Amino acid sequence: MIPATPLPNRNIELNGAGDGDGSCSSAAEPQRIRIRIQGVVQGVGFRPFIHHLAVEMGLAGKVWNTSEGVVIEAQGRTADLEKLVARIRVESPTHSHIHSIRTETIELQGDRHFSIVGSEEGEKTTTIPPDLATCPDCLNDILDPLNRRHRYPFTNCTHCG
Repeated sequence: MIPATPLPNRNIELNGAGDGDGSCSSAAEPQRIRIRIQGVVQGVGFRPFIHHLAVEMGLAGKVWNTSEGVVIEAQGRTADLEKLVARIRVESPTHSHIHSIRTETIELQGDRHFSIVGSEEGEKTTTIPPDLATCPDCLNDILDPLNRRHRYPFTNCTHCG
């Protein structure tokens, strides 16, 4: 499990309290969504990709694998949540393939950070990709005599497995 990463201070109240003046617009009010993604989204670095995006965007929540794919619960401003879904569609890891994305609004929670949590147990219905060829970055590591992975035959990363 990747440890939780504190959110950068973006002056957003994630607990819905606002600043007390009653002037919050709906776009600035936090909300929480659940995103269910099906396809080739396990074994390809998808959860670390989601974690990176969420932390970069200042969102709170969590991501985990299920027997059907990946589930994300993200909390933040509506505009940021919409951008998250759009970026997932466009920037997903090279070897992933998204078949479907379903979103629903859920109740706010007190999360103050974004984390990768353990997978749910269940009958597997998601596709796991076959072994992939070693990527160019890993090959560079293997062939570089000054790299600690020099000539190490099992070098890999989230892009090449």
